[in-house]
Amino acid sequence: MNSADAAAWACPLAGFIVGFAVGQSGVGGGSLMTPILVLLLGISPAHAVGSDLFFAAATKSVGCTVHGMRRTVAWRVVARMAAGSVPAAAASLFVLAHARLEGGAWGAAISFLLGITLLATALAVLLRARLVRAASSWRGLTERRVSALTVVAGVLLGVLVSFSSVGAGAIGLTLLIALYPRMSLAHLAGTDIAHALPLTLVAGLGHWGLGTTDWPLVGALLLGSVPGVVLGSVVAGRVPERVMCPLMAGLLALSGAGLVF
Repeated sequence: MNSADAAAWACPLAGFIVGFAVGQSGVGGGSLMTPILVLLLGISPAHAVGSDLFFAAATKSVGCTVHGMRRTVAWRVVARMAAGSVPAAAASLFVLAHARLEGGAWGAAISFLLGITLLATALAVLLRARLVRAASSWRGLTERRVSALTVVAGVLLGVLVSFSSVGAGAIGLTLLIALYPRMSLAHLAGTDIAHALPLTLVAGLGHWGLGTTDWPLVGALLLGSVPGVVLGSVVAGRVPERVMCPLMAGLLALSGAGLVF
């Protein structure tokens, strides 16, 4: 993997594109960055995942700070999800460290799981509006059951993010919408970002220990993503959601299919 040469020009551009998508729609961090690194830039799946996790953690830290200052984070819900996701991430990293897979086999396994996760993410993006409408009248679960299901949702996200770096954004937000239909959209987004920060940081540290983090690559991605996020945030809302959602879902589905098949 010659990531230093690629990072000189292509990686900042990729960071800018993904940053713009995140600023514009709030979705697309790992879901777009990892397949771009693997399919377009030729980065190995293991190094793409390990590097993208730190890229995501740095990006989420900015969003978490903003939402925290605006008091749009439900910290109790964050704690519930983290109670499931952080141990699940640690267990997943333990499995990766002791699986004793050869480089090719490891890359193939990560590529397959990444593809499946991208397809699931595409479905979550495409059906999010319907889920919001359906969940708005959901009142059947007790607070105790909601709390338990939140921990279970965290476990699912911990596994997905540790193996593929994908899922903390679109899938996490979709699960929060289903479990907390009465929570405002601002609090849903802030809570999702706040939970993603410790999850991606823990998973990133684990991949760093496994030797799959490329720091020059992370720096090159962040170099482009910062202006991309700013520009995307400025023009946010100018592209209708009915256009953005199918477009994002289509891109994610194509990326997922390319990795699986």
